[in-house]
Amino acid sequence: MAEAGAAGPEAAGDGAAEERGAVIGATVPTGFEVTAAAEVQEKLGSASRISRDRGKIYFEVPVRSLPEVHRLRSVDNLFVVVQEFKDYQFKETKEDALKDLEDLVKKLPWTDPLKVWELNNSLKKKKTKRKKHNPQRTASKEKLNDDGEEEKDQKDAGGQEDCAPNGAGAEPAIGQSTEEMQGEASQNEDDDNEQSEAKNKLHASSEAETKAGDDKKGEGDAKVLKFRVTCNRAGDKHSFTSNEAARDFGGAVQEHFQWKADMTNFDVEVLLNIHNNEVVVGIALTEESLHRRNITHFGPTTLRSTLAYGMLRLCDPQPTDIIVDPMCGTGAIPIEGAMEWPGCYHIAGDNNPQAVKRAASNICSLLKKNESKESSASLGVPLDIVQWDICNLPLRTGSVDVIVTDMPFGKRIGSKKKNWDLYPACLMEMGRICTPGTGRAVLLTQDKKCFAKALSRLGHIWRKNQTVWVNVGGLHAAVYLLKRTWERIEEKRSFW
Repeated sequence: MAEAGAAGPEAAGDGAAEERGAVIGATVPTGFEVTAAAEVQEKLGSASRISRDRGKIYFEVPVRSLPEVHRLRSVDNLFVVVQEFKDYQFKETKEDALKDLEDLVKKLPWTDPLKVWELNNSLKKKKTKRKKHNPQRTASKEKLNDDGEEEKDQKDAGGQEDCAPNGAGAEPAIGQSTEEMQGEASQNEDDDNEQSEAKNKLHASSEAETKAGDDKKGEGDAKVLKFRVTCNRAGDKHSFTSNEAARDFGGAVQEHFQWKADMTNFDVEVLLNIHNNEVVVGIALTEESLHRRNITHFGPTTLRSTLAYGMLRLCDPQPTDIIVDPMCGTGAIPIEGAMEWPGCYHIAGDNNPQAVKRAASNICSLLKKNESKESSASLGVPLDIVQWDICNLPLRTGSVDVIVTDMPFGKRIGSKKKNWDLYPACLMEMGRICTPGTGRAVLLTQDKKCFAKALSRLGHIWRKNQTVWVNVGGLHAAVYLLKRTWERIEEKRSFW
């Protein structure tokens, strides 16, 4: 087993911890790790390490920069890293491997990460009624610091790995887990069975621990923190499932801190990420994904705001650019663009009146939110929404600088058969309105075969510059960055 003090400086006191900063892990849209790292460098001045496990980056920031970390646009979830093991040597048998994970809990340097979690909570609770729990958590923290004295002698590995807080389904009373294993279609059924067995076992131990916690609460008059463990495991060489790892690791966390297990109303979410031989333990800093920020009216294929940001950043918008989303759906892309690039003018449109209505409602919600943040009336956002036909856009030839859109996959909306006619027509019309030579387009689609065929037919208008492979709702999709050639297209009609 890898030693808990594999590498890194010794844990220090409050002042030293704040001066050294915290190692933050972030989950980001798969394929946009480099984009997220660039945003972190630009806004926080910190270099990021991109994990070998896709969709995760790590960076170190001063603890005082936590508010700025939460304002990053390209990250979904955040957590503070407790420790990383880059080459964890798992025992061969299931029992030994799980016992190793249990023993690991006592060796981890919990003290500084828990202080970061406390500070993060104090920032979040300022605007919520749960703020009143902070004094009680401070009392609990003092208890945790006492428990963590021996951890101060442990060394922090300095590296990081992600444990996404979004787990799947119900889980035992102590742990929640998700698995991303290749070629294990039957694993979910096995995990469900194990969940039921583990739940029966752990309810009994949880009740016993709760009684002990209640007794201690009466004596010390300090609130017992509630927690859960979320485990993500990827790899096919482990002798245990993520459910089993979450269950046993969670049991050891409960015994170590005397916290109470609660899968829904928890105070602390401990994250255990296992990717082949890499193991990372972290503490979640976000209760829900940061991509849920702009959209209040959802459609059948609403794009995540973080993915929309990544697509927009890929096309490098410049001040005064005119940016068009001709198939905007509920408006995730243009709304994100208007918020982050207010120096550009954004136009959104869709042929579906219901989609246009939802997008307009989302813009109204955004304006109201902006007004509530400012003492004076909001100046609005540089964004207009129109109902139109993608193949017959009411825009002048060569008048648009950037096109960013999520094209129909042919699954929930449209069909693969229709795409064979739609895609070439879309690319031709986009080429007409886009400025020759300098115009660019960022297009997302899962129908890659159809798109490649359409693009080959219009190679005189569009040149593929970059492809980013992404995961959208479990579908393997691609984001294409296209550059407009100097080829001119004649105006086929007059609007003005």
